[in-house]
Amino acid sequence: MTDFSDPRPTRWQRLTDNDIFWSFIHSPGAMIAAAVTLICILACFAAPLIAPFNPFDPAQISLWDGKLPPAWVDGGQPQYLLGTDNQGRDMLSTILYGGRLSILVGLAAVCLGMVLGVSLGVISGYVGGATDAIIMRIADVQLTIPGILLAILINGIGRAILPLEMREDFAIYVVIIAIGLTDWPQFARVARGATLVEANKEYVQAARVIGLPGWLIMVRHIFPNTLRPVLVIATIGLALAIIAEATLSFLGQGIPPTTPSLGTLIRVGNEYLFSGLWWITFFPALTLVVLVFSVNLLGDWMRDALNPKLR
Repeated sequence: MTDFSDPRPTRWQRLTDNDIFWSFIHSPGAMIAAAVTLICILACFAAPLIAPFNPFDPAQISLWDGKLPPAWVDGGQPQYLLGTDNQGRDMLSTILYGGRLSILVGLAAVCLGMVLGVSLGVISGYVGGATDAIIMRIADVQLTIPGILLAILINGIGRAILPLEMREDFAIYVVIIAIGLTDWPQFARVARGATLVEANKEYVQAARVIGLPGWLIMVRHIFPNTLRPVLVIATIGLALAIIAEATLSFLGQGIPPTTPSLGTLIRVGNEYLFSGLWWITFFPALTLVVLVFSVNLLGDWMRDALNPKLR
């Protein structure tokens, strides 16, 4: 009897035969980190559905319930599982909403830094000459300055430019730009290195011979081959961007206190830490540590999995 079944492998078979997939399922640390990261992201983005309260709704906030301890501590109330902050906001709800904001700021800042850095890195590596020297020297100078200090400087300049009545409304966007502009040199250096490797390969030389313009060669042929190392930097950069946002907010230079993020919650709680109100700082800080640690572990696995020399 003739077998007319399709001999081609299915998508699932191609996925399971992939070296990266094999590396992932044989790395317990990567699987746990991915699961924790996914849980944190889903919980934060599903905050409107799962949070007991809305910290942005004044009708759901009571100052009389401010500074309540967690539910299992004497004086706590069952509806406030992790207690309340100084404004009477439920800590669990505030952490979920604040975590979502921190993740969004981190993602937007990484995307900004990646787009700017990869574009400049590919141009620098492909064009070469004076263009390469100028871009890389700017990147080298910026890398000598601590990132958080540069972010504070850019954030301060951005706020000073904006009118007083617009500063709070645009504070999130200023923070994103400040963090993104501090991260681009890392992406540029990685993209430039990958471009120098790809630019000498035969397919790029063939594209030049047939007369393709330089910008089309960079976009169509070189850029896709720089994505692997860039994705590793972006994953680790996400954790650093979240920490940078938390640092700026902790220093009072980031997200306004009226729009809670993990950094602002830690800053507010730090003022009451020596008063015995430990939960206001502890739970946001724990969430930040768990999220950043899991993303870092995932980034370390991606670095090893995407580098054939480290397999």
